[in-house]
Amino acid sequence: MSAQTSAAPASVNRAGKPRLATVWLGGCSGCHMSFLDLDERLLALAERVELGASPLTDFKDFPPADITLVEGAVANEDNLEVLLRVRARSKVLVAFGDCAVTGNVTAMRNLFAVEDVLDCVYRQSATVVAGLPLGGDGVVPRLLPRVRPLHELVRVDHFLQGCPPAADRIFDLVVALLEGRTPELTRRFG
Repeated sequence: MSAQTSAAPASVNRAGKPRLATVWLGGCSGCHMSFLDLDERLLALAERVELGASPLTDFKDFPPADITLVEGAVANEDNLEVLLRVRARSKVLVAFGDCAVTGNVTAMRNLFAVEDVLDCVYRQSATVVAGLPLGGDGVVPRLLPRVRPLHELVRVDHFLQGCPPAADRIFDLVVALLEGRTPELTRRFG
């Protein structure tokens, strides 16, 4: 996929650093595990950015971000609400991994009707059911009729493919964006 040219993040926070955020929607968290595989390069990133929000931080409302990596597809009402809020508050939004880019494994649910999925997974197979994803109970968000990749719902600035993307590719992408360069995003497996 081709990448759009993006300007370097223009705003900074009180610490004088651009704010990086990561978000996890419908997926397995493998992209975040790959992000953690940056190992000592996480320290190099920490010198250059402030981590504004991620599954590793405690936040109630998604704060404005210069760069946001969004993992996972949009599978339920909560995912959709989060994605719309994140898009509105992110200067640069990256579809982070194959579920975000294409729907990938998460979108395999699209082969079946929602009611059939609920019957098979929650009513017939589960030994413990904490709630059905029907919405309305304030606990378990309603499943959407189809699982969708991010670009079908919001503008995506860059697509980082891979299941999950390799740590080296994640690092190269974030550094390129911080330096105001267009990241090289040729298709590679893994």
